[in-house]
Amino acid sequence: MKFALVNPPWDYAGSIYFGCRDGHLPLEFGYARALLTQAGHEVLLVDATLEGLDIAAVRARVESFAPDLTVVTTAPTYLFWRCPPPELRVPLHACKALRDVSPRLIVVGPHGSTTPRVTLMKLPVDAVVMGECEEILPRLSDDWRMIMGLAWREKDRIVVQGGPQAAHFDDLPALTWEPRFLHNHHHHRFDEPYRGLGAEVEASRGCPYACNFCAKENFRDKFRRRPIATVLEEIDNLLAQGVSYVYFVDEIFLPNRELLEGLAQRPVQFGIQTRIDLWKPDLLDLLGHAGCVSIEAGIESISELGRLLVNKQCKLDSGALRDKLLYARRSVPFVQASLIDAGVDDATAVEAFRQSLLDHGVWVNKPIPMFPYPGSPGYTEIWGPPDDRAWERAHEHYLGQFSRFSDIQDERPLPLAALERVDP
Repeated sequence: MKFALVNPPWDYAGSIYFGCRDGHLPLEFGYARALLTQAGHEVLLVDATLEGLDIAAVRARVESFAPDLTVVTTAPTYLFWRCPPPELRVPLHACKALRDVSPRLIVVGPHGSTTPRVTLMKLPVDAVVMGECEEILPRLSDDWRMIMGLAWREKDRIVVQGGPQAAHFDDLPALTWEPRFLHNHHHHRFDEPYRGLGAEVEASRGCPYACNFCAKENFRDKFRRRPIATVLEEIDNLLAQGVSYVYFVDEIFLPNRELLEGLAQRPVQFGIQTRIDLWKPDLLDLLGHAGCVSIEAGIESISELGRLLVNKQCKLDSGALRDKLLYARRSVPFVQASLIDAGVDDATAVEAFRQSLLDHGVWVNKPIPMFPYPGSPGYTEIWGPPDDRAWERAHEHYLGQFSRFSDIQDERPLPLAALERVDP
């Protein structure tokens, strides 16, 4: 079979989306392409953002390939499956443009993983994949009734078979990328101007913690590691192509001496997101020595109560967290402590905490309002399991509760219904 894998041209106007808006390697499709190719299928991978394509150019590329099955993602990158644009505006535009190009049209991503029925109702597609998609896509040439983690239209009803699936992950191959996918962006890097190409890599997937703001329950939940040899092989492939910086998209980059020692032997710099409370001083020293130039550390709240309310499960107090951040800054050029608005912290105390770190070179953002993503424990605590109105409910709640949003949102976000209104 011929498969076309499409990351559409993303547009965030009016969205509450607070993730990075630059292009990133489409890792989920990279893995899927490798597995599909191993199974004997022919694959076209199109990333409109990285390749600078509008939807007309995407359609022309896919149409000339004449696939048997087209796959569109509903999130711009694996890095932000946990906090995607809530609206399906961009996937809807893409699916409308590609609907008649191949016999079957499929979507993957967090929306269909959490709310498969409404995703099928909103998008003109034949099926949605629930959960991690790379191992399911090669099976779509089989009888769909034998595939768990798939929802599809069947005459006048929607069949939801099983629940979100998790890939084995540890057997995924080291990826290689064509030059058209490599990019100049160095994700979450602020220490110096970019030199060389940037890329994204995944060393582990999932998270052993269950903070209530993280929408990972229906995808990328179970914690798994890739073999270190595979990760280093993939990085070596990137270095040979002129990449000088990689960002680990891991939900949580845990201390791993063997991996850090391997990175230290390579001319690469990298960024991570992690929990600073899990790192001991010697491993923080090794982290900097290995080439880490950017740490985003989730602190969430400056108070024990705030961290308790978001289920942070952190044993350190704010003073100890501050000390760890300052220690990390000795060997890592950019360290960020991320705060969210837990609703209980005193504004004066927050600003004092921020200033105590800013004065010593650690960046601390102003607390960001928390969007109750469907599929997060926070959503479930308020409304129960997500239903067909889950995204609208969360979006209305968010717009009604807050008048100030994240730092990159200059305008008030639009309602979900307005964002998803697409002309025929």
